[in-house]
Amino acid sequence: MSIGVFDSGIGGLTVLKEIRKVLPNEKIFYFGDTARVPYGEKTKELITRYSKEIVEFLLDKEVSAIVVACNTATALALEELKKTFKIPIIGVIKAGAKTAINTTKSGNIGVIGTKATVNSKRYEEEIKKLSENVKVIAKACPLFVPAVEEGILDGKLVDQIIKTYLDDFEKEIDTLILGCTHYPLLKSAIGKIYTNLNIVDPARETALDLKEILEEKNLLKNDATKNREVKYYVTDGKDKFKEIGIMFLDENIEKVELVKL
Repeated sequence: MSIGVFDSGIGGLTVLKEIRKVLPNEKIFYFGDTARVPYGEKTKELITRYSKEIVEFLLDKEVSAIVVACNTATALALEELKKTFKIPIIGVIKAGAKTAINTTKSGNIGVIGTKATVNSKRYEEEIKKLSENVKVIAKACPLFVPAVEEGILDGKLVDQIIKTYLDDFEKEIDTLILGCTHYPLLKSAIGKIYTNLNIVDPARETALDLKEILEEKNLLKNDATKNREVKYYVTDGKDKFKEIGIMFLDENIEKVELVKL
């Protein structure tokens, strides 16, 4: 048995890292659509088509479940993927909403993400399902993804970008959902500037949700030997993916395979 994980680029490695902690015995196939990143400026139809292509690629690897480790693809394509394919497919938005509800004290939650994720209002919908008494404020931060993809994670430029987006925003909330899997790489920089803000990274909860689903469907690998093998696939820039991916995972990535869909 194995698990498929995909993202528009490198950001989904934050989810992969947590999955490996929670499910250390599972073989994982990671797909980063680096040739077509970012997804946040693209239409629902295009993101859905891209997502279906990637799922079909992962199904050829005989995965038993797939994690959409991309907020934009979760927001715009997850429901269609679930209708189209028979294996368990989960996204990251539900997990982020659940964690934020359990974290906030004031009931004022902020969400930052790509334009597509914010415009979809999926986070608001998921949070309101859990608690109608919560106020949700969402804001697009389109410069965060290219900064992370370039490996620019701290310094004056990043601080300036963060303050431009969040200075006024931060005064209205006590909890901030990082509604894009690239953003956890900026968590430290954001936390240094806004020390009183509770910052929610949905990756951990997503990994726990995956484990629960695999247990329910009896799909977990039960033998004691750890198979921590991860196979990486990208659609462009495999050397750059390896270089920046090391920062995400704190370990070496030995091999990345370039594929065309």
